[in-house]
Amino acid sequence: PGEQDGQHYHFTTVDDFRARHAAHEFLESAEVHGNYYGTSRLWIEEQMKNGHDVLLEIDWQGALQVKKQFRNAVGIFILPPSLDALEERLKKRGQDEPNVITRRLLAAGSEIAHASEAEYVVINENFDRALAELECIVAATRLRFASQYARHTELFIELGIHLPHAE
Repeated sequence: PGEQDGQHYHFTTVDDFRARHAAHEFLESAEVHGNYYGTSRLWIEEQMKNGHDVLLEIDWQGALQVKKQFRNAVGIFILPPSLDALEERLKKRGQDEPNVITRRLLAAGSEIAHASEAEYVVINENFDRALAELECIVAATRLRFASQYARHTELFIELGIHLPHAE
């Protein structure tokens, strides 16, 4: 509800999704609560090639799929301040039937159990604070050696700094 094709997602048929999945067009994909989700590999690669930061709103399984393909990917797990707060937020947004909210809350426990697999955790108690923390993570990630080298290759070469050999 409230999602628009081409803005929030690109909607397609189940058959088309499965065909794209079989053709390995997705960087990651999942079936969640009866809906199919996939992230376009081509789009991600294009964004990265153009030097853009890419943030994906995906579950822990999708994050594992991404990290297998991009070892420099950074995981950020966003936690609710409590399960009660999560339930209240799901109800307030008015998008789901009560049975869907119950299903999401039951799944939340197993999802949250994977928080330790992320490099960073943001507790979304206050939106402005959570956003500021997320911005700090993005800024710090831009300063990693590999990121700086990719953005400033000519300078690094001029200074005699080279990429370390892969192990």
